[in-house]
Amino acid sequence: QVQLVESGGGLVQAGGSLRLSCAASGRTFSNYNMAWFRQAPGKVREFVAVITESGGGTFYAGSVRGRFTISRDNAKNTVDLQMNNLKPEDTAVYYCAATTQMLAITERPYEYWGQGTQVTVSS
Repeated sequence: QVQLVESGGGLVQAGGSLRLSCAASGRTFSNYNMAWFRQAPGKVREFVAVITESGGGTFYAGSVRGRFTISRDNAKNTVDLQMNNLKPEDTAVYYCAATTQMLAITERPYEYWGQGTQVTVSS
């Protein structure tokens, strides 16, 4: 089993930056591909970014590509999401998730989920 805990959310003005972190428990963290999803009020949860086990491969949703960067530190069992040039439409609860499937961009393959952290971007 893997337990995931997100942190780093908050309130920021449009154009600002935030860095989210996800701390994972479990000896086999490096065996999992890690992703970030987000869910805005009244909307379905959507894919944001994913990173492979060793950090050698990444994929981003078109809405965040060029603004967000996903990274991981397997020695610390963490995965981060650096969010730059934030927009009001980025407002959502952000979740980290883990799967053994490479670069999965849908929810179903993900076995483990964090509790989420709120990001609010004001205009």
